[in-house]
Amino acid sequence: MAKAIITVKDLHKKYGDFEAVKGLSFEVYEGEIFGLLGPNGAGKSTTLEIIETLREKTSGEIWVDGINLDESPNEIKKIIGVQLQTSGYYPGLNLSELITLFAGLYNEDIDPGKLLDTVNLRDKAKAKYKELSGGQKQRFSIATTLINKPRIIFLDEPTTGLDPQARRNLWDLVQQIREQGTTVIITTHYMDEAEVLCDRVAIVDSGRIIAQGSPDKLIDDLVASGFERPKEVKKANLEDVFIQLTGHALRGE
Repeated sequence: MAKAIITVKDLHKKYGDFEAVKGLSFEVYEGEIFGLLGPNGAGKSTTLEIIETLREKTSGEIWVDGINLDESPNEIKKIIGVQLQTSGYYPGLNLSELITLFAGLYNEDIDPGKLLDTVNLRDKAKAKYKELSGGQKQRFSIATTLINKPRIIFLDEPTTGLDPQARRNLWDLVQQIREQGTTVIITTHYMDEAEVLCDRVAIVDSGRIIAQGSPDKLIDDLVASGFERPKEVKKANLEDVFIQLTGHALRGE
């Protein structure tokens, strides 16, 4: 049986009288891609920020790779990678310089070129972050999560706003990272993305987990309940048509 690398038990988070997280409990298994899904305001981002040690919890227990969050939060920081947003990058530095800067913060000796190779950005080593396309920015953001050779990485809606080629390229990258042994936790509003990438998902609504399991099992359970779509599901969708006609390769990169 797979080992749990993250365990969350009865997690609560209150802001005054408002309770954003209402007793969440779940496990993430080592080496899987785990999706935390839910509408805006469901509590999923708050939950991840607590696990990432970026936000304090009100109550509950969290263990990350055997480390108790309450006892050793700094030890947890050493083994996780968190996707940075645009504001995390100095605009005047190129990609190689940014990687060297972050590597220094982690006290890691990193070859920027090799790291950029992993996200297909070596040819952009001398480019500034602001000069990158949307897909390139997201791939570089993921590269920064790998600098400290983490056991777990957290990706917050990594494909939002990307064109179909860039989106599917990022799916490939996430799967490659998992194949190298890294556990991935992802949030997304795209259910097709979760269905393709995630081994298991937890669906959060109003601060509570309302379902969890593999995408296939959750779909099978819904069908078994008598659910039927109003029209026949085709074997492909319009995005498949677009990719087939225009190619999988990234454009303008």
